Amino acid sequence: MAARMRKRGLSQAELAEEINDGVEKLTGRRGNASDRTVRRYLSGETRWPQARQRVVMEALFGCTAEELGFTPRAGRAQGESTPASPVQEEPVQRRAFIAGTALSVTALTGSARPTVGTADVQRLRGALTALWLLDDQEGGGPALEGRALALSRQAMSLQQNGSATQRVRGRLYGLAAAFTATAMWAAVDSRQLDRAQRHMESAVTLAGLSGDGQIQHEIWRYATALAGQRGRWQDAVSASEAAMRTSAHRSDPLYASLSHARLALYLPHSGMQSRALRSLDRAATAYSRADLNAHRPSSMDFFTHAELNGLTGITFLRLGRFAQAESHIHRCLSTLRPEQHRNRALYTVQLALAQLEQGDLGQACGTALRVSPPRGSGANSTVRHLLGTFNKKLNVRAPDAQFTRDWNEHIRAI
Repeated sequence: MAARMRKRGLSQAELAEEINDGVEKLTGRRGNASDRTVRRYLSGETRWPQARQRVVMEALFGCTAEELGFTPRAGRAQGESTPASPVQEEPVQRRAFIAGTALSVTALTGSARPTVGTADVQRLRGALTALWLLDDQEGGGPALEGRALALSRQAMSLQQNGSATQRVRGRLYGLAAAFTATAMWAAVDSRQLDRAQRHMESAVTLAGLSGDGQIQHEIWRYATALAGQRGRWQDAVSASEAAMRTSAHRSDPLYASLSHARLALYLPHSGMQSRALRSLDRAATAYSRADLNAHRPSSMDFFTHAELNGLTGITFLRLGRFAQAESHIHRCLSTLRPEQHRNRALYTVQLALAQLEQGDLGQACGTALRVSPPRGSGANSTVRHLLGTFNKKLNVRAPDAQFTRDWNEHIRAI
């Protein structure tokens, strides 16, 4: 059994989940195996597992219980529980049990449909984490968008063609939603807004089917950014408010902090300056209450105190409070992680804009000259758009200055 677990890459906890999923498929009631149960199997403390668990493991590994190393007690027919087992099996006649679950076992063995379980979910989660890490470091773009969509299709193929418990199906819907949302964000980052809109519509449907509040929160905050890029400020506010209605916002102060900070970004454009300031206060308060060591999806790794300062700085920039904007963006840049190349470029341009609005044109040029668009093609689109905004403002304010001429030569070269 240990060798077969290693071959499939299953930990003790993951095998317990697979067993419980299989028992639920067979009986309609979820099993009660735990990693402790599996340790008893491996140590030999439990020599002959319960019938339901044996049937599931035989189907899962494609061999008999004896081939897994189990030994029926002398004097007992195979299939009966043993007094040595610490967990007593519910009364069940083997013939009735096997007859009653024959169709389910056929499904588990994969003769009709392949079994999908926790190991498949974990594999897809690993791929999703890798995509989030790439986006956090370099930004989105067509390559990341295409990979995310391919993985979403894989998740849905397992959902539609595999044999899985209701719990695993919910996880697959959640993964498909998360992959599609990642594709949406990559399209937003590369300013492919029509594609992003299509991805959003699919992601919202899949997230609703999953019932996962964290994924729903993620999609609505991406929708906020998409509406903002389209200049639909009220839609951006509404999407932020939708994020606040998710269970993640209600149960986790870190998600709540991000919700309030994203909302504050778009309120100035809607003429709600006072509400924007209140949202910033709520974002800071919620962040101070958050358990930063709690387990969360990797898609939240970017939201550090540096990011909160950055979002606060942009909000102050939009409120016309340029000195406060500069101060917060400085704090952001001083504490960003070294590998966050995309965000460093974005916030450096925002810092240059804050300096420009205060009339420090030469200093603003010096700041903007430090920006090299990161390697990710999607991030290039976002950074280049911001650099274009800076370029227009500078040429309006000081078209004949030497630093403007130097800047114009630089911008043509990148």
